[in-house]
Amino acid sequence: MRRRTLLSLLSLLPFAALAQKTPSNLRIGYQKSSTLLTVLKVRGQLEQDLAPLGVKVSWHEFSSGLPLLEALNVGGVDLSADVADTVPVFAQAAGAQLTYFAQEAPSPSAQAIVVRADSGINSVADLKGKKVAVTKAAGSHYLLIASLDKAGLRFKDIEPAYLTPADGRAAFERGAVAAWVTWDPYLAGVQNQSQVRILADGRNVADYQRYYLASTKYAEVHPEVLAVVFESLRKAGKWVKQSPREAAELLAPAWGLDAKTVELANSRRSYEVRLVVKDALSEQQRIADAFYGEGLLPRKLDATAVPLWRLR
Repeated sequence: MRRRTLLSLLSLLPFAALAQKTPSNLRIGYQKSSTLLTVLKVRGQLEQDLAPLGVKVSWHEFSSGLPLLEALNVGGVDLSADVADTVPVFAQAAGAQLTYFAQEAPSPSAQAIVVRADSGINSVADLKGKKVAVTKAAGSHYLLIASLDKAGLRFKDIEPAYLTPADGRAAFERGAVAAWVTWDPYLAGVQNQSQVRILADGRNVADYQRYYLASTKYAEVHPEVLAVVFESLRKAGKWVKQSPREAAELLAPAWGLDAKTVELANSRRSYEVRLVVKDALSEQQRIADAFYGEGLLPRKLDATAVPLWRLR
């Protein structure tokens, strides 16, 4: 009787409740450019950090951000690695139930419009009437729209070729497009391996903030897991910036790039992981308005009307 009473009382304690609701598995979706989660994956760090909660990690790779967030929305994964700032806007427009979990501080020079070194194109205005490779709904897509606007052009003034990074580079190098808009590490790769010029990057045009997202249901039910992941990401970001050569050597095999290229790419990313606050979503609204104005979003959005995870 005393033992049953004791067990009954223990079931009321906070740690018992935590054990009952903690999931056995965390499914993470990531991309090739998901630097910090790739660091954690290669080092096995997140598995170690979540072990005290009894949580195991499974990894699921995606070619781009939109399919990743689609999988997150339908329950295929629980947490999304960092995606460019444009991607959550498109997901929100599609009615996805996603929660902003964390944010990397701006890295405007980590994406750019590139042309071949011998190209006669010398300004963004010169892109008028030209075919430009860009990945649809990526951060580079907004960079292109914002850069054209700054040059007095509309998106309809160029011919977009919607391509994945790999296909975009192939089309660019064989001369099928006049310019390519991309982000690191793809940008660093083409800089180090081909003769190119940067026509414009995101400075004073597009901040390029990358966001981590969770399914809203997961964020509500398992905040203790997200708290561990947040702290692991924050520490990984500091390590990458403090140990650039070591980080590049770790990431190079995973990315299929040489360490020099990886180090260049990492030098342009902030990797400063922080909580998302509503006041910091002003550029998300500019992105949504820009895409809607070009007829690329089906409806006008309040990009700040999104659930934000809070560290407890």
